[in-house]
Amino acid sequence: MRALSARVKRLYESLRTSREHLEAEDEERSASRRGTDPIGSLTSRQRTCVSGVLQAVTYRSSQDKPILVGQLYDGTGSIDLVWWGRRRIPGIKPGAHLLAEGRVADGTHRQQIHNPAYRLLGPGQ
Repeated sequence: MRALSARVKRLYESLRTSREHLEAEDEERSASRRGTDPIGSLTSRQRTCVSGVLQAVTYRSSQDKPILVGQLYDGTGSIDLVWWGRRRIPGIKPGAHLLAEGRVADGTHRQQIHNPAYRLLGPGQ
């Protein structure tokens, strides 16, 4: 009887869980499966390989150069991927899954990786 009660409780908790929470858990499992570093545990100046989904992509106009910024989320946190001198990059758009490598820097709102090496990930990767 106790086992049934525990299963019913887990089922109830899973039904109460928000869509955002479920997506975050899914991203965290995917990043772990890929063997990448959790974004939530990164430290400044650390060389890293991270993966996740781009939640937002913005273009910022600087005085001299354009800047493209993608906010990468992996379920543990977010980091800004900053490409200097770029207005757009094919495939870099909200909802895209990617793997990025580079050195972590402190940013105004979030940590950043400047001009990261990246690879777009397809479904199931």
